[in-house]
Amino acid sequence: MRRSLALLPLGLLLLAVAEIAAFAAVAQALGAGWAVLLIAASSIAGMALLRREGIRGWRAFRTAAEAGRPPGPQVSNSLVGLLGALLLAMPGFVSTVAGLLLVVPPGRVLARHAVERFTEKRVPSAVAGDLFGPRRVRVHQSDPVDSDPADKPAPAARVPAGEVRPGPVITGEVVEGEIIR
Repeated sequence: MRRSLALLPLGLLLLAVAEIAAFAAVAQALGAGWAVLLIAASSIAGMALLRREGIRGWRAFRTAAEAGRPPGPQVSNSLVGLLGALLLAMPGFVSTVAGLLLVVPPGRVLARHAVERFTEKRVPSAVAGDLFGPRRVRVHQSDPVDSDPADKPAPAARVPAGEVRPGPVITGEVVEGEIIR
């Protein structure tokens, strides 16, 4: 985390250089007046979209919370929309293109899934389940496992601290699975 924060000034400097280069290219192609007009229009659209996305996200969060559903998908969708609107509101062509990619549905869905995966890796699985709902699991049926009747559990004995003993063998079917989400 500290390393990424240390690289933030360098990233902002590179963004500023890219924005200036993009503005110069657009001004060369269309003219300076049209370039300024495009930047102003995208900034105004971004500010209007910021308000709309904020209200929409808050309503979606409240609806999910009142219905007892996990609010995570609504929150992550709103965060992506707000980030896209914020990038649109920033003056510059590079940030406008990035904002548009986050606002249009295909880009928004991809970014929302990326936010959810990032969050699921950073928080405990119980918290992720509360945020995004139960995980979907793909289950594969395997052959039944037979246990030896001589494998009866030993009588309860005191286990020294730090030592783990295997539990009793349970007869039945073994279910293998992989976590999809």
